[in-house]
Amino acid sequence: MTAISIPPHHRTRLRMTVRGRRVLAAAAALPAAACVAVAVISGGSALASRDDAGDAASFSTVVVSAGESLWAIAERVAPESDPRDVVDDIARLNALDGVVVSAGQELAIPARYDTAP
Repeated sequence: MTAISIPPHHRTRLRMTVRGRRVLAAAAALPAAACVAVAVISGGSALASRDDAGDAASFSTVVVSAGESLWAIAERVAPESDPRDVVDDIARLNALDGVVVSAGQELAIPARYDTAP
């Protein structure tokens, strides 16, 4: 019998060019970029759909009397509501640093609380 000689198998190394590496990196990063894009787009609509966003646009005004506090104003304009919530909403609407008000100061009251004539 004669032996058949089989040529040795040559292994070749995978060589990637710079362009090939860039294409592979872009293909790997594409799903992550798509997820970020979807999160950015859907996140903006969530901020725009807040329930009380429309309430801040309509308001009435009251003038602070001498010796009157923000708490007293809250109790006067919304006697059926929790004064803490009303004070917080008035402070936010008027961009107050605290709850101190002075006589003659004009304050915006959210329309949902304004029951006084």
